[in-house]
Amino acid sequence: MSDRDQIDLSDSPASKRGAMASIFLTVFVDLLGIGIIIPIIAPLLIDGDGILPPDTGFAERTILLGFVISTYSVFQLLSSPVMGMMSDKYGRRPVLFFSLIITIAAYLMNALAVGSAHFWLLMLSRALLGISAGNLSVMYSSIADISTPTNKAKNFGMIGLAFGLGFVIGPVLGGILSDPGVVSWFNYTIPFAFAAILTVINMVLVWLRFPETNVHPRRDLVISLTRGLGNLGRAFRMEHLRKVFFTVFLFAFGFTFFSQFVQVYLVEKFDTTQADIGLFFGYIGLWLVFTQGVLLRRIPSHMDPKKVVRTVLLIQSAAFLLLLLPQTFAQLFFVVPLLPMTQGLTSPNLAAILSNRARPEEQGEMLGIQQSVQAAAMLITPLVGGYVISLHLTLPFILASMSALGASAVLSTLRN
Repeated sequence: MSDRDQIDLSDSPASKRGAMASIFLTVFVDLLGIGIIIPIIAPLLIDGDGILPPDTGFAERTILLGFVISTYSVFQLLSSPVMGMMSDKYGRRPVLFFSLIITIAAYLMNALAVGSAHFWLLMLSRALLGISAGNLSVMYSSIADISTPTNKAKNFGMIGLAFGLGFVIGPVLGGILSDPGVVSWFNYTIPFAFAAILTVINMVLVWLRFPETNVHPRRDLVISLTRGLGNLGRAFRMEHLRKVFFTVFLFAFGFTFFSQFVQVYLVEKFDTTQADIGLFFGYIGLWLVFTQGVLLRRIPSHMDPKKVVRTVLLIQSAAFLLLLLPQTFAQLFFVVPLLPMTQGLTSPNLAAILSNRARPEEQGEMLGIQQSVQAAAMLITPLVGGYVISLHLTLPFILASMSALGASAVLSTLRN
């Protein structure tokens, strides 16, 4: 690591703002690539012209969709703590750069799998993408490095803002690039190729602009490749963090029902196209941008993150049920903003609660455990959701509502 790549945490606020801008730009381009494929995965398996044989039944399609989504989550569960620890030991910048190499390979393999209608190659590509998704713990750790306890939630909100911007542009692009009704030669492979190109650009940005924020690397840290599985037990054995991790699990469990299966709901109930789904998620992204770019920053710094999350999760529980009321696709646009708004307020405040309770030298490790807990929830949800949505389209949203309500109840028992 050269001196020019490293940031001194004693630097002026202007230097830290510059580091924050570089981190934000890297996260945005990374999430833009992920956002592009959001409108594609469900139609790819649900559509009779997708990757599965035309005579495949609906229940089989939704169950296989659950397995595809879970494959991503299994490998994210394994990789998140490893990347967090690697960034504690070797630095944030080299670990992030390495993860982007894996991302490029995953996107190219995705395109090949779709083009050849090879389901198991699609599963392998999703596994690689799950491994690279562990870099989110590195992003959070970089922000924790340059933040204070009072501005940590707002700085973590910058990752949410990057998510939002990626989800505004990415899904719209993905929906358009995969829809032959827009341009005759557009198909399911084009968005994956485009995402690979974006990731190459991101690698260049990391090489040129991303600062090294870990100025006290833990060279003696022993890295375990199976830590992700062990972390699940460890997360719930740590008395001072156990309830926080359980809240994280329930929150992720509920929201994943929505994010991964609303596409099936849209296709089956409203007969939407990929472009429609892309527009829908782009609209969600706009509200996420507003929440984390404007609303979150209006919350006073002295306000207790626990109280914010507890209240917002109650609103989210009701919002999942409100989604079932609209009878037309257009009507959904009036009720869905509640979900990105509640998600945008919950995620950074949960990360702040966890980070403030963790020691400075274990930020990467604890935030990596958080990603493992989220990945575990995202692993279980698709396996359950793929089956329950085949029973009835509304069941995933009812379970999501119950999960958000449970998360609020657990957090309310947490002592300061």
